[in-house]
Amino acid sequence: MSPTPLRLVVAVNPSASFGRRSDVGSSVVSALTRAGHDVTVLLEQSFDDLVVAARTQLATSPDALIVVGGDGMMNLGTNLVAGTDVPLGLVPTGTGNDMARALGIPHDDSDAATRLLVSQLDRPARVIDAGRVSRGTDTTWFACMLSAGFDAVVNERANRMRRPRGRSRYNLALYLELIRLQHLSYRLEIDGESMQLDGTLVSVGNGRSFGGGITVLPDAELDDGLLDVLVVERLGRLQFLRLFGQVARGTHLADPRVHVHRARRVTIHSDDVAAYADGERIGSLPVTVEVVPGALRVLAPAAV
Repeated sequence: MSPTPLRLVVAVNPSASFGRRSDVGSSVVSALTRAGHDVTVLLEQSFDDLVVAARTQLATSPDALIVVGGDGMMNLGTNLVAGTDVPLGLVPTGTGNDMARALGIPHDDSDAATRLLVSQLDRPARVIDAGRVSRGTDTTWFACMLSAGFDAVVNERANRMRRPRGRSRYNLALYLELIRLQHLSYRLEIDGESMQLDGTLVSVGNGRSFGGGITVLPDAELDDGLLDVLVVERLGRLQFLRLFGQVARGTHLADPRVHVHRARRVTIHSDDVAAYADGERIGSLPVTVEVVPGALRVLAPAAV
């Protein structure tokens, strides 16, 4: 039992709470209760209802918000607590889990992730940066990666598809978009410097990967006060497939068509693509992304 009982709010992904992973949320709550903590669990029918319920609980100043789910739930939690003193915990149950990977949280073993979470509650929260996205008058946050290129186009198609379910839907969407690979026209402003190009991929990372561990920004750090901006020039289909082979080997940054800029602020203009942050749709471009150092406190191991 914890020497200092905490008041915790646990928000469970609506899909997980009523689907095949329904046991994970209850297992997390049971583990936290056995450790002596006061737990309020939020099980809602939709993400909108979950946000409303979580905001109500956060107004009572709990000791931490814990989310159970994938990158979408991490994104939800980030948008609820970024810029506050409330720490955010994560037990991943999704198919991508890129932020869990970045934080050193077991991404394919919910029991191990739960044990780690319980142990972290007795330790100081880790302080990391977050990305803040402005689109018109709207502002949102992300923890890991914003995408406005091929991977965003894949997400657009996958979100329109009804079948198949899970990871297979994303993989099918990726295959279909690869067949009709688009070349996108961009205007970028990176810390005040402008550039125009036809490209295939533009991503802005606080973390290192997207798409379930595709490590496109291996040198990105969560707490360095900078964003890593990946720009991939126009590629043909075979060139693009070869690039993913280079990514798997960790050699893609040596390709002359791949560029990484480190910046505090970037604006992305294009008429051809929407932006996604941590897998969640932001909307059509342009968007401005800026890093906010130390905006997020997380229940995760210290960086190695």
